[in-house]
Amino acid sequence: MHMINHESFGAKRATSADVGRNGDGLRDFSADRRVLVVAFMALVVGTAGAAAAWVLLRLINLVTNLAYFGKLSTAAVSIADNTLGCVSVLVPVGGCLIIGLMARFGSEKIRGHGIPEAIEAILIGRSRIQARVALLKPLSSAISIGTGGPFGAEGPIIMTGGALGSLFAQLFHLSNAERKTLLVSGAAAGMSATFGTPVAAILLAVELLLFEWKPRSFIPVAVAAIVAAAWRSWLLGSGPLFPLAMSADLPSFDLLFCVALGIIAGLASGLLTAMVYGSEDLFERLPIHWMWWPALAGLAVGLGGWFEPHALGVGYDNIAALLRGDLTGGPAVRLLIVKAIIWSVALGSGTSGGVLAPLLIMGGVVGTLFGGWVSPGDTGIWALIGMSAVMGGTMRAPLTAMMFGLELTHSMGALLPLATACAAAHATTVLLLKRSILTERIARRGHHIVREYSVDPFESVRVADVMAQPVRTLSANMSVREVIDFFTAPDAPRRHKSYPVLDNSGRLLGIVARADVLAWMMAEADSGKSLADLLTGQELVIGYEDELVGPIADRMAESGRGRVPILRRPEGSLVGLVARRDLLRVRAGRNRHEHEREALIRFGPVPPTSVEAEAGGL
Repeated sequence: MHMINHESFGAKRATSADVGRNGDGLRDFSADRRVLVVAFMALVVGTAGAAAAWVLLRLINLVTNLAYFGKLSTAAVSIADNTLGCVSVLVPVGGCLIIGLMARFGSEKIRGHGIPEAIEAILIGRSRIQARVALLKPLSSAISIGTGGPFGAEGPIIMTGGALGSLFAQLFHLSNAERKTLLVSGAAAGMSATFGTPVAAILLAVELLLFEWKPRSFIPVAVAAIVAAAWRSWLLGSGPLFPLAMSADLPSFDLLFCVALGIIAGLASGLLTAMVYGSEDLFERLPIHWMWWPALAGLAVGLGGWFEPHALGVGYDNIAALLRGDLTGGPAVRLLIVKAIIWSVALGSGTSGGVLAPLLIMGGVVGTLFGGWVSPGDTGIWALIGMSAVMGGTMRAPLTAMMFGLELTHSMGALLPLATACAAAHATTVLLLKRSILTERIARRGHHIVREYSVDPFESVRVADVMAQPVRTLSANMSVREVIDFFTAPDAPRRHKSYPVLDNSGRLLGIVARADVLAWMMAEADSGKSLADLLTGQELVIGYEDELVGPIADRMAESGRGRVPILRRPEGSLVGLVARRDLLRVRAGRNRHEHEREALIRFGPVPPTSVEAEAGGL
């Protein structure tokens, strides 16, 4: 009899040759040599991501010099140093008007800060990003930020790097998973090159973009981030972006203040998220096309920038000033208020720009004000803690935020305070907010994302633990008429839905279900033939008792079979049967472990169990 090739169903299974001393061929990870191919491709993607970061930063400087200083230069300048006076209010309006036109007639996907768009492409777009998005996104972001938009460059760089990774992947015959890996590799490379934070970029990929924790994706992403960081020293310079040296570790008692700052940062994260989407809701109510929304937001940005010029642009100089302790008191409060208002209005309008740098600035001000109360003479470390806590709470990426703060400053003494504050901020936002600033936009488009990773119970339970046994079988010598009589006898309601068929030597020939019997009854033919005659050549979906439940579930799903006979290696004898209800019991067992609570250690008299109580009442 022909036995079906299980790999044709896309499920890997262990063969008898794979069985080791423990009787199985199971591995900790599913990665194979294919990961080396994708990792090699990630070298190219990492280089492209670094180049995209260099180009976008130069474009931003070019637009800033043209718009505010009237000169053709890519040198870094501060918008606050412009001499345009009240005319400067119109500069963001003009830039945002251009962005609205680009989004309307180019691609609507350039709207927003980039990371939700990358997530959406991964989840529902098969990790395919159009070439025009790869071109228009950095260009629109450069115009937005260069004309005063209160955004960071990292979101557009992440989106552009991801687009380049996706385009490169589309040139080859790759799976959706491999294409996703290269998209995320490009995104991580962009962040790594911009800030010199390769480890944080890898963690960002894991916490926000990959939606898995597997070597097949982690290794290529790590390669791309490391390559981009290596290129950074040639393209953008080496060393930490914002060096900060802590003279000594914080006292242990100050960790309580870190918890307090983390909670405050979590509350601030919730407020900022509400401001962004409250602004978006207001724009949605306007009786004009969304193409004009950025121009209206540009007017708000221009007015805010006239009042506080330091709130415009990327604001890396503000981050450095906060970490040095040079920006405190009234100026810091004014920067926080203006930056929060114009950033939330501009982002809610759909203007192109990133969220990371603004979150660092606003978080840094929160930390500075808190540090001024806790430790008036040393606000720099508290600014760093506030930056990471607000970033981690708002983006729901605490590990990324913690490592980001360390790599930005190379201040290893801040490790424990950062971990404490980021954990507190994360706990606060998880308990108070249903979704983050990144996933709220996606949810409004009708897609729900679960941001929790856990081990699939199907990948940790053996078939032997869930299969039904012993198995009632039918003899291959039975005729079709005998089988029909068996299923239609007076006690037929007690029959199972299907029965494996064995020959005289106990070898599995096939499986007979009620649907087969009904078809034979309607055909009214072959009633004299034996099951051995009818089942010869039947394709079977089988499993082995030492396999995990996951591959069996995959075979059942792809073949449409509701029951799978289970064999024992190496002799191939039938030992059990797995049905769909057995798979559901696996999930039910996991749910019981999650939700049932009991004290395993008790003091005093132990209450009787329900069985003992019933016995005592007899």
